Amino acid sequence: MDLAFIPSPSEGVWHLGPLPLRAYALAIIVGIVVAIWVAERRFVARGGRPGTVSDVAVWAIPFGLVGARAYHVATNPEFYFGNGKDPIQALYVWEGGLGIWGAIGFGALGAYLGCRFAGVRYTSFIDAAAPGVVLAQAIGRWGNYFNQELFGKPTDLPWGLEISLKNRPEGYLEYSTFQPTFLYESLWCIGVAIVIVLADRRYQLGRGRVFALYVALYTAGRAWIEYLRIDDAHHFFGVRLNVWVAGVVFVLAVVYFIVVGRLRPGREESVYREGREPPVPEDEMAESDDKERVEAKVGAGAAADGAGASSSDKTAKTDAVSDETAKVEPASDETAKPEPVSDETAKPESADETTAEPDKADEPDKSADKADETAKADEPKTDP
Repeated sequence: MDLAFIPSPSEGVWHLGPLPLRAYALAIIVGIVVAIWVAERRFVARGGRPGTVSDVAVWAIPFGLVGARAYHVATNPEFYFGNGKDPIQALYVWEGGLGIWGAIGFGALGAYLGCRFAGVRYTSFIDAAAPGVVLAQAIGRWGNYFNQELFGKPTDLPWGLEISLKNRPEGYLEYSTFQPTFLYESLWCIGVAIVIVLADRRYQLGRGRVFALYVALYTAGRAWIEYLRIDDAHHFFGVRLNVWVAGVVFVLAVVYFIVVGRLRPGREESVYREGREPPVPEDEMAESDDKERVEAKVGAGAAADGAGASSSDKTAKTDAVSDETAKVEPASDETAKPEPVSDETAKPESADETTAEPDKADEPDKSADKADETAKADEPKTDP
């Protein structure tokens, strides 16, 4: 007897009068609501307008549900077609049986059509939606818990999932607790959501790389979780079909993430396609006009303060220049002081000239002597 385990609910349907409330359907609805809410917040944060995500979701959700059911029916036709089978049961979505690969593929196609009509860049939209989508998967897996389906191999671990006898597959009737693969996948999806949000914030991922990272991480976890399951599945070369699909999708997602990251890193400039930006509502235009007026007034005041400050700075600089000029003037006077020195040096020259003049005056006048001699020569000689 197991001392610890996770008990399964006795039923997964509750009735409000004639209206049945199915846990599986409620899990899907809650997941869709969470996905839209997360995508809306992220899309608006990237520059989108509120309500655009809901417009695109009108296309993506129906496509996703149809694709999920179509994939399940296509890969498990023996459940609905053949002797003793009722094909109408293929439409009973509330009884379980949704393939995640079909949901992602067809949902992505519906989102593409919705983005075309809304004028939204497809890569921007799926990047914004990726964390919400994987959280929706985490919530939706609890529908498997209420339906007691898609569990794993028998286990005696404390967190083993109790499965009622009527829901145990053939060959496992003697076991009561099994691997809770729904819980493993739910927790894995929550971890993926956290990782891609943090990576997006850190590296500013864009152009579909957030979505590619989500696909790569989810498929990596899905591959090993798939090995634990014991429900009927098609095998190829001894490997479950979903493992092959997970491996192929993982490779494609990784290649896309690397190639786009090298060729076109960063995010898109706008979440809307060129020329498809929606007009600004009148109330927001009025608010923006008011903001512009306020900013203009603040800018004018700042400019006036700046002009006053600049003029005062210029005055201060002029005063500083005049002070520096005044400081330099004494230096010019000092440079002019050597002039008296030149005069002093000139005085000896004048003194020499002065002393030289008396010397010339003191010398006998040779011309006078010559005149006297000439006069004497002209005098008549007398004989004694």
